[in-house]
Amino acid sequence: MRALAGLLLAATVAGSLAAGPAAAQGRGGGEPGVFDFYVLSLSWSPTYCALTGERRNDRQCDTGRNPGFVVHGLWPQYDRGFPSECGAFSRSPSRPAMQEAEGVFPSEGLARHEWRQHGTCSGLDPAAYFRATAKARDAVTIPAALASPKEDLRAAPIDIARQFVAANPGLRPDMMSVTCRSGQLQEVRICFTKDLRGFTACPEVARQNCRAGEVTVGAGR
Repeated sequence: MRALAGLLLAATVAGSLAAGPAAAQGRGGGEPGVFDFYVLSLSWSPTYCALTGERRNDRQCDTGRNPGFVVHGLWPQYDRGFPSECGAFSRSPSRPAMQEAEGVFPSEGLARHEWRQHGTCSGLDPAAYFRATAKARDAVTIPAALASPKEDLRAAPIDIARQFVAANPGLRPDMMSVTCRSGQLQEVRICFTKDLRGFTACPEVARQNCRAGEVTVGAGR
């Protein structure tokens, strides 16, 4: 029994060491600027509004303000796991910094949240982080069929991924994921190199693909 307990303890320690930076996942912490790549998360706004935003009276969900894809965030990632709330800056972003977030995020509240949760791990100051988010967003072409559908659609997640691949030279299915929630399109997450010069493979993110046969792509309002 003692020998078995010793083996289990050794295995646990070895597993913890092998996990490396991923151990920060879900618990906060990490060294600012120390990560492997970025994930640009594009949220399908009609799904957010249908499931969450309207109950919160989020202005993003007002008639005429509920488009298709909006920026959820730009997330520093490890090859396994991710850092969060790295505490690089003790103060909230200044007003000039927040001006850089205007037109990038659908609300100031989300921009502040994303800075605190993810931006503090980027190694950038707030203004530079918001500019980096805008750069990543501008590097992605939204497929025409998903730009702003006038009526609800049904589509297979793999077909949504193929549309993004076709619209963005250099992008491959192993560089992105399509997620769903309650049978509806939730997000498209696209992986970028740390310098934001191009897309990069991200097996762990790609494995987060929605496994539903089809999802609803709700129309904006």
